[in-house]
Amino acid sequence: MAIKVPAEEMAVFLNEVFPQVKGMFGIDRLDETLLVMRLHTSEQHLRPGGTVSGPAMFGLADVAAYVATMARVGKEALAVTTNCSIDFMRKPAAGADVLAHARVLKLGKALSVTDVLLYSDGQPEPVARATLTYSLPPKR
Repeated sequence: MAIKVPAEEMAVFLNEVFPQVKGMFGIDRLDETLLVMRLHTSEQHLRPGGTVSGPAMFGLADVAAYVATMARVGKEALAVTTNCSIDFMRKPAAGADVLAHARVLKLGKALSVTDVLLYSDGQPEPVARATLTYSLPPKR
């Protein structure tokens, strides 16, 4: 699937439509097959015991699916998550960013389905896996 919005432009768009997460995420790679998005982990993302919290990982998966979809359909601020299933498989490494590897599996006129694997930076095994469906607004 061709990219309509390059990484730099997607980063600016994300900061415009979701100012509450400004600086929290970075785009390491965005091409026709894969988006790699980074959660810049900080104290606010940790739960007791010093590990990255489930809600922080869910947020990364959700934003990654959104960015992967918007990069392909164009800037549609009103696209919304309609479904998400996430499996937490391992404890994330302490002190490491979390990376999302997002692949758009199906892009239709009304829905986008994305698979996201989450990794602790530098670790080979995924810490979580999510599948997300986004509803796209009708074309005007």
